[in-house]
Amino acid sequence: MILIITLNPLLERRFYYPQIFEGKVNRNGKVLYQAGGKGINVSRQLKKFGIDSYNLFFSGGNDGKIFRDCLKQEELQFTSVHIDGETRQAAVIISHNDKKVTSFFSENPEVNQKEVAEMKSRIEKMIVNCEMVVISGSSPSSLAEEIVPYTIKLANDLDKISVCDYYGKNLTEVFESSPTILHNNLEEVEHSLDLKLKDEPSITDFLNSLYQKGIKRVFLTNGANDFYAQNFDYRYKISPPKVNPIDSTGSGDAFVAGIIYAWKKGMIFEDSLKFASACGAVNAESFEVCKVSLEDVNSLKGKVSIESIGKKMKIIDDSPHQE
Repeated sequence: MILIITLNPLLERRFYYPQIFEGKVNRNGKVLYQAGGKGINVSRQLKKFGIDSYNLFFSGGNDGKIFRDCLKQEELQFTSVHIDGETRQAAVIISHNDKKVTSFFSENPEVNQKEVAEMKSRIEKMIVNCEMVVISGSSPSSLAEEIVPYTIKLANDLDKISVCDYYGKNLTEVFESSPTILHNNLEEVEHSLDLKLKDEPSITDFLNSLYQKGIKRVFLTNGANDFYAQNFDYRYKISPPKVNPIDSTGSGDAFVAGIIYAWKKGMIFEDSLKFASACGAVNAESFEVCKVSLEDVNSLKGKVSIESIGKKMKIIDDSPHQE
């Protein structure tokens, strides 16, 4: 089982219009509800790839009920921890003709210590039966931040694979807890840690510091731009495929789902890079979030360019030779 933890889920009210007229009343938009949040997006994409996962998240209020109903409609498996606060929501305004998406997010709910303790108890029970735990997104409040390093350390103690795609004030503590696989957006890292990663030497130094903390695989993406990855102490620069982007929302989550899919299928590291990069690129070509098909990914992954930097891996020919 793949357990996916989303501490700050999002109920999206998605308004679809042919065209938006700014400063005026826009009528007769098509409105759909959709469950959002980074971990939920990963779960949705994995299901599209034919891989089941189980979701765990905080949920509260009427918006929390609608959120859970959305997951049931998508047939995504879940358990929620009830909170007194209201699940956060967003109005997502989509203009088809202009190919524009504008989002308005509500404030995060407050999570109390009792609710945090309940989440940690659920994780402790569920992680025993999973092969991988995925932690995606941010924390709704400062009290909930401790859940992330707690979960990673618990996974390490139980010899489980942990995938972390998290940002927040306690990101340094999260790094110190040594997740197995780490994905971050370059801008999120810079903002969370007050760093400047503007050139290859500063980025490779940063990657090396993560390897020294015991993080085995790192993916440091940068939107549609070239990005960097690390497999143990081997580093790579990746050029993602060129596409005509419409909306990049969820592309990082599609990337993470691609990494998980590649791991499940036993792909070598460079092939997993190509597959995940194609996942993110295909997602950006649509208004839909994390509904990428395997066919589209496979048709694009050959356009991903990978360059090995620094230490080079030796390829040994161990095939039998005839005299």
